[in-house]
Amino acid sequence: MTDIREIDATGLPMRDAQDLILRELRALTDRAEPFAAVLLMPAPPERPPAPGDENATDRVRALKALRTALTTYCRGLAFVAPADILAERVNAIHSGEKLWGCPTTATQDVDEARTWARTAAQTQTTCEPSAQRPLSVGPELAP
Repeated sequence: MTDIREIDATGLPMRDAQDLILRELRALTDRAEPFAAVLLMPAPPERPPAPGDENATDRVRALKALRTALTTYCRGLAFVAPADILAERVNAIHSGEKLWGCPTTATQDVDEARTWARTAAQTQTTCEPSAQRPLSVGPELAP
């Protein structure tokens, strides 16, 4: 049976939240077993990060290094994000396999995210683009 994990990054600054999520996803893929995850995202900062964030480059590299393992083991990532999340974060969430290597969805409702993750865990055996199942979201999180 596929494991379903919840990663709670609420209350953290965005950079720390992103680092936590990458660490937790790495730990899940290191187990070499299928999983799906619900990612509880923090509210966005009041102002965007300053340009030249070298940690952002490190996070992109870490995600690229993780993508193959996510493609192999991750059955889906369900992001729970506040309505006022920044547009570029919404685009990253909705980029699915291209960025993450597995199906993704976003919602403001944690119960919807959990339901989607359970479905992804039960029905998906590979992370192929055709297997992506979108979740209905409000206009705030629509790509």
